[in-house]
Amino acid sequence: MTSGAAQVLLRLQGRGETLAVAESLTGGLVAAELTSVPGASQVFRGSVTAYATPLKRDLLGVDGTLLAERGAVDPEVAQAMASGVRRVLSADWGIATTGVAGPGAQDGKPVGTVFIAVAGPGGTEKVAELRLNGGRADIRKESVRGLLELLSGELGENARAQDTEHNGGN
Repeated sequence: MTSGAAQVLLRLQGRGETLAVAESLTGGLVAAELTSVPGASQVFRGSVTAYATPLKRDLLGVDGTLLAERGAVDPEVAQAMASGVRRVLSADWGIATTGVAGPGAQDGKPVGTVFIAVAGPGGTEKVAELRLNGGRADIRKESVRGLLELLSGELGENARAQDTEHNGGN
């Protein structure tokens, strides 16, 4: 998995941009994956592991009404977490995970339901839903992989948009 983390960090370093992570079900695995890459400190600002729902509200600024109405396993919550960690840790990019790793359902969502999100410069926002199979460890590992892929894709899209802007929109 480290290659995905290394690729993202290298791309961010080349752009002179920073990254912050908000994690729930992954419990620090995204941060661990990123910091396993030598030189990560040039890009990685830090992370917030907001495992308990109130911390999503209190630390990351997720709307309390949204959490009360929909629970923590929700695409809007994931997006708010990514935006919140970006703001709180003063990073160019924020990424987030929230979901159900098991053993039982949560907030009416079955095990394997995961939402991952990216927030970046210029209003960039992207959320994806993952439907994962396997045990807790598998679901958490695949959530990390999916999140790094989502960010990598957004960095690629953002780079193409910047190239278009620099070339007069052609």
